Amino acid sequence: MLPDGRYDEARGDRRSAYAGRYTVTGNHLDYVDDTGFTATGVLRDGVLHHEHLVLYRETGPA
Repeated sequence: MLPDGRYDEARGDRRSAYAGRYTVTGNHLDYVDDTGFTATGVLRDGVLHHEHLVLYRETGPA
């Protein structure tokens, strides 16, 4: 999740497998993939919970 309201999601070896935009209202997240797919999630303690997925913030190089 980027500070400009966009997200860029890696999957396996694909660094930018999915990208789109998101909005946050309280702890609720709505996002729309650039292909039109929509989803929602909940932020708890800085961790995104979406369906069966738990997504953590990417850390930079050490």
